[in-house]
Amino acid sequence: MPMLLVANFIMKHPYLIILFSLFAHIATAQKQQNLQDSVQVFFNEVKTAADKKTKLWNKDVYGSMLFVNPKTRQIYANESDTAGVLEPKGDIYMGVLPKQINIANTAINWSGRRWAMVMLPLPQNKYDRINLLAHELFHSVQPSLGFELSNIDNNHLDLEEGRIYLRLELEALKKAIQCSSKKELRQHLTNALTFRKYRYTFYEAASRTENQLELNEGLAEFTGLTISHRDKNQTKAFFVEGIDNFFRNPTFVRSFAYYTTPAYGYLLYKKDKNWNKKVDPQTELTNYFINAFNIQIPTDLKNVAEKIATDYNGRLIMEEEKARAEKTKKLIATYKLKFVDQPHFEIQFEKMNVSFDPRNIVPLEDKGTVYPNIRVTDSWGVLTVENGALMSPNWDKISITNPVDAIDKKIIGDGWIIELKEGYIVEKDPASANFKLRKK
Repeated sequence: MPMLLVANFIMKHPYLIILFSLFAHIATAQKQQNLQDSVQVFFNEVKTAADKKTKLWNKDVYGSMLFVNPKTRQIYANESDTAGVLEPKGDIYMGVLPKQINIANTAINWSGRRWAMVMLPLPQNKYDRINLLAHELFHSVQPSLGFELSNIDNNHLDLEEGRIYLRLELEALKKAIQCSSKKELRQHLTNALTFRKYRYTFYEAASRTENQLELNEGLAEFTGLTISHRDKNQTKAFFVEGIDNFFRNPTFVRSFAYYTTPAYGYLLYKKDKNWNKKVDPQTELTNYFINAFNIQIPTDLKNVAEKIATDYNGRLIMEEEKARAEKTKKLIATYKLKFVDQPHFEIQFEKMNVSFDPRNIVPLEDKGTVYPNIRVTDSWGVLTVENGALMSPNWDKISITNPVDAIDKKIIGDGWIIELKEGYIVEKDPASANFKLRKK
């Protein structure tokens, strides 16, 4: 409708505009009420499920929870806080998450207690929803169980051989979970662990770094899976569909443990309901599973792994990973130019807190890891990146492209914005043309 006609319509029928506004307000209020009602159901669902599995860790993992809308920062909580942010709304509590707190599926210490934080919307499938919530609840009790939170990078899983033999391991685990014969189960488990052991021969630190992530995210996901109470067929579908979807992720570096440890753990749980309680922070899970399943790993790893690969789509996997490796070389060259070779903006961390998507990160050889999307809060302010940033190997600084504009305390670049706090300035180094952030 042309603008003139719209204006005439409004002048002739102003009451309709009032009605439209009223209906919109009612619809928004109804939507908000529906969400509040749903949130209470979700809290009850996971509490009921967790209550049935308190023997899993000899502990009730259900505790303080925050559901957060990442667009509005609206919080829905099952408990009150001590900071005065949350107000009672029926049987739940609501408020707005402070800006300095990053939003992610994680566990955080805030307002005098430890919370499991989960981003909205939650999965529509009840079992997937409980799985996710129980996973994050595990992280909230993880320190009390003696496990450190460790999200160490496994950059070798972005390299050709690392990806090939991880995919083969998971293909073997898929078959192990689906088979009904004990003999076949044993064979697939042997092959899966053979692929794993062979993968470790390519990379010196692989067994250590993979183990750290499996003790963190792997045990959390095993907990989520167990508390979800899926039946046998649902669990098979969960693993088969989940692993197939996982293979489509741009990278495996930080997400592989969501499938390896839960798969071994699920199969072992059938014969030993207490296996996880025998694990501690020093446990080497690969050898733990080998011993628990009484598996004999062949000594000639190379020949055996290459021979059995054909039983698990090996030829196709190797072709796909060779093609991917060629594309990745070009991407790495682009990122090296952008964040290392040409002038860039380096920001040192002071009291850093980050949130990011673990599915699309890109290891950059010995220079660190590129995070396409990342949000950093620190003493100097808030950095939001939507077009890539390079995190240093030891997580003490981050590199972005040079700034192109500044509006008040907002520093703007290609795909990033820093909301700078008072007392900090950005300056250019004439010698290198790099920008730095420093206190006044």
